[in-house]
Amino acid sequence: MSLNSIAHWLRPHKTIPVMPWTGNGRWDLSVSRATILIFGLIIFGLGDSLLIQSHIGNAPWSVLAQGLSQHIHISLGWSTFILSSLVLLFWIPLGEKPGFGTLMNIIFIAAAIEFGVLFFPIPHNYFIGIIYCVVGIALVGMGSTFYITCGLGPGPRDGLMTALHNKTGVRVGRIRLAIEATVLVLGALLGGRIGLGTALFALFIGQSIAISLGVVSRITAR
Repeated sequence: MSLNSIAHWLRPHKTIPVMPWTGNGRWDLSVSRATILIFGLIIFGLGDSLLIQSHIGNAPWSVLAQGLSQHIHISLGWSTFILSSLVLLFWIPLGEKPGFGTLMNIIFIAAAIEFGVLFFPIPHNYFIGIIYCVVGIALVGMGSTFYITCGLGPGPRDGLMTALHNKTGVRVGRIRLAIEATVLVLGALLGGRIGLGTALFALFIGQSIAISLGVVSRITAR
């Protein structure tokens, strides 16, 4: 494959494409659509667990989950599950309604993180930790692509962001930044791990999702 072909395949997608499995509503269920959704959520959670296991810095929400887990003495998977459930409660006054994908997001990402933290060994040097981070960011991007394109409802965090945007009129990017910054500060205060991995995630997760959307849309268009 030529460099031009590789560049074409890795070209970021600027919008969320309609896939063959995209549903018409948040409860438009089928076996294949639910399978793709759950697969995406598991990949997302495993990617997040690689960032955690890298020991060079977590994604912002995992910083908070880790800090919380240390204070109430529960596992990271359960901490993630509790946080996602609490965020979902904030949807109620904002008038946001969950979908099938929203509920599965809470369950399967937490379960995949729990599994990944137990399964992936902690690297013995910083360079391997960076590799963990890069692979983790790529997996989170790919997992996001599959579950977003199912159209079965946003995850608790994304739904909170869009609901606040709809209620306040503040730009989505600014709301996302405010939420992520707040979560990161709270998590750091609780003892969650921040570092290079946190910075890499913030810098590259958007591009990872965009590239994944482009790759998957080109494969399904063939």
